[in-house]
Amino acid sequence: MPPPAITHADERSFTALLTICCLVTFVCYFAVSMRLPVVPLHAQGFGVTTSQIGVINAVFYLMAGLLALPSGMLSDLFGRKKMAIGGALILLVGMLLLYVGRSYLQLAGIYLLLGVGIAAFGPTMMTWVAEISPATHLGRAYGWYTTALFCGLGLGPAAGGALGARVGFPPVFVVGAVLVAVNIWALQWFLPSGGQPAGPATHQPSRRDNWRSAIANRPLMGCWAAALGANILAGVFFTFLPLLAHHRGLSVSEIGIVFLVQSIANAVSRIPFGAFSDRFGHRHLQALAGIVLVTLAIAGFAPATAFIHFVLAALALGVSLAVAFTSIGALIAETATPAIRGLAMGGYNSCIYFGLMAGSLGIGPLIERVGFGEGFLLAGVINIPFAIFYAWAMREWRGENPPR
Repeated sequence: MPPPAITHADERSFTALLTICCLVTFVCYFAVSMRLPVVPLHAQGFGVTTSQIGVINAVFYLMAGLLALPSGMLSDLFGRKKMAIGGALILLVGMLLLYVGRSYLQLAGIYLLLGVGIAAFGPTMMTWVAEISPATHLGRAYGWYTTALFCGLGLGPAAGGALGARVGFPPVFVVGAVLVAVNIWALQWFLPSGGQPAGPATHQPSRRDNWRSAIANRPLMGCWAAALGANILAGVFFTFLPLLAHHRGLSVSEIGIVFLVQSIANAVSRIPFGAFSDRFGHRHLQALAGIVLVTLAIAGFAPATAFIHFVLAALALGVSLAVAFTSIGALIAETATPAIRGLAMGGYNSCIYFGLMAGSLGIGPLIERVGFGEGFLLAGVINIPFAIFYAWAMREWRGENPPR
């Protein structure tokens, strides 16, 4: 039975709430990512080594990956608004502490705190988008939402670097903290409460029941596996592409352009492919196509020898990630019941962070053993089992919207 048509009034309400969610998400990720080009240079000023800076960054991703899933579960229990504001408050404290941090251990502790904050904020906002979106508009909602997120991640470092060069490093952290504070005000006043348990607490499923429900949800497990596999390849690209490109003779500026092409293609493609998944009506097939294209795109770097080859492969990778992840985010919202939706989005975010870590840490020894080109080719092969598991998990999926 097709879902009921969305009325004009409902669409205006949905559009307004989605706009606020996108703006809040953009500002939050913009503010927090302003630190990225600044902290390493700031830390070197008081004796932090390059290897220690790497550990500091790893602490952030590890904490975000470990806590994203339990944070999603807590948002199911205590409400989305409380978790989102709580996560933003932690980010505010972390940005302010960066202003006074003056040692390796202090910065590691602060990055640990920032990882906790982003783990609380990110999955909660993704779940909120699912709850405010009509079933017929999930694809375009996640298209706009993830575009806002990636634009924040892309523009924040550029703004932080420019501001740091003009006024010095510590003021960048204060500006980021002020922006997060504005976000907290916006969350409090413009977004409705949501995600609280309905009815008496005695009738609520236990956390163990929620876990069992999630693990027994085969389509959800397939989406998590797809996210993990694709982000392993993304981690390979972000970590080892500069080394491969330099080995093949590209200049630093050309390598920067390759990254820029991937980022722009990824962000810009999400909106049209999100809308297409609503109209096409078979998100699971679009996601599978994206996963296969991601595998081919990362392998496409192996034979690249000229600048244009790298640009084309980066373009393909950005578009294929957009094709896959606009559908996967919407699919998770469709496959998960409201009682476990926060858990589902938390697990999705954990797969993203752990995938990026695995691509960075696990493929390095392989590349050292077989070389850059063969390493990128084999990285694509690594994603094949994840794609097969996803296809198996979704083979009987019939929950998608009909074509519109």
